[in-house]
Order: sequence, then C-alpha cells, then structure tokens
Amino acid sequence: MKAKDLVDLVLLAAVWGASFLFMRMGAPDFGIVPLVQLRLAIAAIFLLPVLYLRVGFAEFRPDWLPLTLLGFFNSAIPFLLLTYSTLYVTAGFSSVINATAPLWGALIAWLWLSEKLQPTGIIGVVLGFAGVAVLAGDKDSLAVPGSALAAAAAVAGAFFYGIGANYAKRYTRHLRSLSVATGSMLYPAILLAPFAIWLWPASSPSVTAWVAVVLMGIASTGFAYILYFRLIANVGPTRAITVAYLIPVFAVVWGALVLDERVTPLMIVGCLVIFVGTALVTGILPGRQSQD
Repeated sequence: MKAKDLVDLVLLAAVWGASFLFMRMGAPDFGIVPLVQLRLAIAAIFLLPVLYLRVGFAEFRPDWLPLTLLGFFNSAIPFLLLTYSTLYVTAGFSSVINATAPLWGALIAWLWLSEKLQPTGIIGVVLGFAGVAVLAGDKDSLAVPGSALAAAAAVAGAFFYGIGANYAKRYTRHLRSLSVATGSMLYPAILLAPFAIWLWPASSPSVTAWVAVVLMGIASTGFAYILYFRLIANVGPTRAITVAYLIPVFAVVWGALVLDERVTPLMIVGCLVIFVGTALVTGILPGRQSQD
C-alpha cells in the first residue's frame, strides 16, 4: 500500500470512528430512520457541488441503478443497523463488532468473486468470529436489555459492508470514486425520505443532536466515502475495508473522551482477537498475499 493510500486509510478510520459517537449523540433525539436519512441527505448535499465542479454529472446519471443498490448495501442498511445498535451498546463496543467487516468482505469475495482464500486466511476468519464470541460473553457491555439484539444488528451491519465493498468492485469500478460516493448517498436518501418524514420525532431534536448529524453527514459520510471509494479503486475492496481494523481505536477514544464510555477488559480481548484475524485475512500479517 502506497504512503498516500495509507494516509487515506488512517484519516478515514478517524472520521468513520467518530460516526459511532455521532450516532450515539443523535439517535435518541431523531430516531433511527430520520437520522440515517439526514445523514445520507447531508452527505449528498455536500458531495453534489463537489462532483459538479470536478467531473460533472455525465457518468453519474446512467448508472443510477447500481449506485442505488450500492447505496443500500454499503450505506443505508448498515447505517440503520449500526444506529440501532448504538441505542443499546457503547460506540466502542459497536465499532469493535464492525471490525468484522473485512472478514465478511473476504468470505463474500471468495464465494462471489472467486478470490482465493489461503489457509492463513481461513484461520483469520475463524479467529475473527472467535473475537465476536468473546464479545458476546461480555456481560458488562451487554447488561442493558436489548443489547444482545443490538450486537447482532452490528454484526449484520458489518456483513452488509462486506457485500457493499465487493458489489462496488464488480459493478461500479468503472466510475470515478466521487461519482460513486455521491450516487450511493443521493439515491438512498431520496428513497428513504418518505419514511423519515413519517417517523419524524414529535419533539424537536436538541442542538447537540443537530450538530452531531450535520458533522456525521459532512465529515463521517460525505468526505469519508470519497476516501473509501478512492481506496477501493486504488487498492481493491479487501484492503480498503481493512479500515474497519482501525475504526475501533478511534471510536473507543472518541467515546471515552466525549461520552465517558467505559472500556471493559473483554472488549479489549475481543478487539485484539478480531484484529489478529483480520490481519491474517488481509495480509497485514505474513502468510497471505491479498488477491485484489
């Protein structure tokens, strides 16, 4: 991975890690669907003028269907699931589970795109899901009623990120990363708008919640997806999705600093096991060369 791509990866992890904090801050006031729709819409509003000034809309319109599907696989559905999870578990805990996304990405690439998975990669997948099992036994993090289902929703969100990364490689690789980022935000935002209006909260959201959703839409979504799809184009989906490997570090730090969230010993153990498994799958540790 080139130095420029590595910088993109770390920066992406920082702003995406902050999204777990913003979800925790905004979801109680807005509700799940309105928050996600606003996140997508704000990101699209941020990206549209950038797209127009840089490359125009020529390649943006004809590919509306694959961009819409990508938007649901890689944005709307995982956003909904992860926002739900942050209502019951900490930002750090949810982000650690989200670190299984590269494992799902490798498995889906193997099953769907026929990418090879070497023995060390298989060991990595097993280790990664063993880390999730460790987290499932963390009674401190799962003490709140509904937290077990929230943890399962976070796993499902990571699964959809795996689908999205591979779908992007197969169906949108011919498009510029800025067009992919914009389309995958705009089209799902339009389709979710009626549901967001229907489920809009009766009480006005607080200023803090509004600040959280605006920052999440611009920084943790619009700007982040420019970086993410650029990484997919430059280094391939398996390596790009390793951003999930770094996100928990930032999410735990943001959660501890801003929300005073507690980090449990089992969270640390589960996180380390997932990281080792992900490193084996993606080739960060010796033993497997990525097939991107």
